[in-house]
Amino acid sequence: MITKDEIQHKIDNLNKPKGSLGRLEELTLQICLIQQTLEPRLNHPCHLLLGGDHGIEREGVSVSPREVTWQQMINFTHGGGGVNMFSRQHGFDLSIVDVGVDYDLSQVPGILNRKIARGTKNFLYEPAMSEAEYQQAIKVGADLVDACKGKGCNILSIGEMGIGNTSPSSIWMHLFCNIPLEECIGAGSGLNNDGIRHKYEVLSKAIAGFYGSNGSNRSNGQPIKPIQPISPIPTILAYFGGFEMVAAIGAMLRAAELRMIILVDGFIMTACALAAIQLRPEVKDFMIFAHCGDESGHKRMLDAMGANSLLSLGLRLGEGTGALCAYPIVDSAVRMINEMNNFQNANITKYF
Repeated sequence: MITKDEIQHKIDNLNKPKGSLGRLEELTLQICLIQQTLEPRLNHPCHLLLGGDHGIEREGVSVSPREVTWQQMINFTHGGGGVNMFSRQHGFDLSIVDVGVDYDLSQVPGILNRKIARGTKNFLYEPAMSEAEYQQAIKVGADLVDACKGKGCNILSIGEMGIGNTSPSSIWMHLFCNIPLEECIGAGSGLNNDGIRHKYEVLSKAIAGFYGSNGSNRSNGQPIKPIQPISPIPTILAYFGGFEMVAAIGAMLRAAELRMIILVDGFIMTACALAAIQLRPEVKDFMIFAHCGDESGHKRMLDAMGANSLLSLGLRLGEGTGALCAYPIVDSAVRMINEMNNFQNANITKYF
């Protein structure tokens, strides 16, 4: 087994001042530990774009109507999305996957049909998905990663397309990070202040309903306070999550099992990473947090996880675009340890 000390020794003996390449050196160490080698490689990078609709969208928590989900999914097949551009730029194998879009996309060329249902149920009134649907979504994500691995992939990024998916992300952040709900809710795709307040009220009622149905009504007409989850993690994920989000969790868990590098995108994918870590804390070792987005609360969630993002570009598009933008930095970290000379071979005096 390659040890941290062995990797650090090689990094420190590259012909540069010790620590002078900063975050790149930290990335290199992480990647070498993941791949258990002093000569890491990035092979056949893959990007999973997962689509699904959310019942909570019916409550007006997003300015975008749900038909935008399927319209964008079709647009992606024509190569016209941000995710397409960045995938082409950085050489990612892009898979567009319908996990739960509220539209029949089964005959659209270029979209993998893994549909569990036509959107989740409205978690203001009932669980978003059943236990069986939750398990199916986890398996969909794992199977997609197995397919990527079969192509030779060892670095994976995941994106999402699903109107309303900042709502479950905010709830997971609140419950798992013990942060007040109002500090977890942002504008999403463009809500104004009144819209954000409405979103807060809807999500507060949904959480109160969840804990009421689980034997602990915590609302009493008052704002929801930060709490530690009293229910099993999968129960919380299934009650509030989207099919595309739970599939992303399944993908992250499987990618870690296969010792793949996981590039984590923005607010929604960070919430999925948070959930995956709740299930299996060791998964975090395989994650590189690509960027801190413009959604309110994203930095708070990263801080709560002890995660530092590579980029902060004010992005809030989703689709995995931030993860794709960060790929060249990861590539530079790998090139550093493989292509830089060391002091001895370069005949340079080692001065530390």
